Amino acid sequence: MNLQVGVWNKETLKPLLLPGGALLAIAALVLEGELFPLSPPAVDLYYYGVFAAGVLLAWRFHSSRILFALLTLFLAHRAVEFFSAGRVLPMGPSRIALEATTFLVPLNFIVLSLTRERGVAIPGISSRSVMLFLEAVFVAVICRPGENSGPAWLHPAFLGKHWLHLGVPPLEVLSFTVAAGFLLARFLLYRKPMDGGLFWSLAAMFFALHKGGVGAEATAYTATAALILGSSIIENSYVLAYHDELTALPARRAFNEALLHLETPYTIAMVDIDHFKSFNDTYGHETGDQVLCMVAAKQARITGGGQAFRVGGEEFALLFSGKSQIETVQHLELLRMTIQDTTFHVRGGQERRSVSHGTDRRRPARGRPYRSRNVPVEIVRELSVTVSIGVAEPTSKAHEPEQVLRAADKALYRAKHAGRNQVALATAPRIRPARRTA
Repeated sequence: MNLQVGVWNKETLKPLLLPGGALLAIAALVLEGELFPLSPPAVDLYYYGVFAAGVLLAWRFHSSRILFALLTLFLAHRAVEFFSAGRVLPMGPSRIALEATTFLVPLNFIVLSLTRERGVAIPGISSRSVMLFLEAVFVAVICRPGENSGPAWLHPAFLGKHWLHLGVPPLEVLSFTVAAGFLLARFLLYRKPMDGGLFWSLAAMFFALHKGGVGAEATAYTATAALILGSSIIENSYVLAYHDELTALPARRAFNEALLHLETPYTIAMVDIDHFKSFNDTYGHETGDQVLCMVAAKQARITGGGQAFRVGGEEFALLFSGKSQIETVQHLELLRMTIQDTTFHVRGGQERRSVSHGTDRRRPARGRPYRSRNVPVEIVRELSVTVSIGVAEPTSKAHEPEQVLRAADKALYRAKHAGRNQVALATAPRIRPARRTA
């Protein structure tokens, strides 16, 4: 999947910055601005309360990835505190624990973002539990008493100015930068709240380790990282409730709420894919899903300020706030023609075709002619779909959104009965499209 043009827009920035970015900004304002002195008991209450609430949310919503992200943060912070005894020294176990943590936390976040969600069950959490256990054993071994430096590949000097004379920053900055860039790219590609939560949580943990990993400020930043992860569970539940998982368009619930805030003038357009059931039965549900995603993507980029929703199986709705139905016709016609002219290839089925043996074959026995052989050849079809659109606006007899919606549905049925692949207005004759030979 490729990044879309103009990813830095309102639709991208809002879910990226909220709530994770806002929570981290508030924490930084409080901690760096020194608005009030930090009370160790209050910080500890915040710390343990947030982690307990996050674990309960992860268990309740069956989110093993967030659960193990929380465990990673908790174990990393406790390891630094355990081996530092309250203060990180330039050498010794405390410094080794801090360096190991700066490497392992970003690595774990990358792995968690790539793994599938399997729920909080024994088969789904066993492999990740083993991974965390081995990492804990690794940190305990390299931080044993008497050690002054860990493995060479963990030492910041290995990635310092002497490394190929490139001036690569220390491991703390490099590892977090790579992981943060990876998580940000995944969020821009897939727009998943979990990836955004992991990104901002990692940023908060960077501030915690930059403070040395110990002390009230580091503990508060670690708790904020856990708070961001917990909030990402709630944000993900909201997205699942109000957005269609397949097409990423707002779903029926979001459409119903949008109807409550409409003010005259406005226009509602209902869009339905022609012969979709037959198409789905012929070419399979996987191809049907591709069609739905293609039609949804075209509607998401409709001109004229329309907002697209998926309200049923193959049925969509478009809301035009501040526009009459006549003003929306050209935009809907452009949408219909764009979908009509979009083709895609479907692989499926085989037929047997005769293929000659060729002239380089050994000569057949006397009296036996050359024979062609039948080989299976995969069929590749080029397909396209069309849509029918019904449009309605408030009138003196139908001024409520529910009434306008019913009028748009009736116009859609008229477009279907009149031959499909056209736009029909509720209060005017339908617009006959220029036909295209299939």
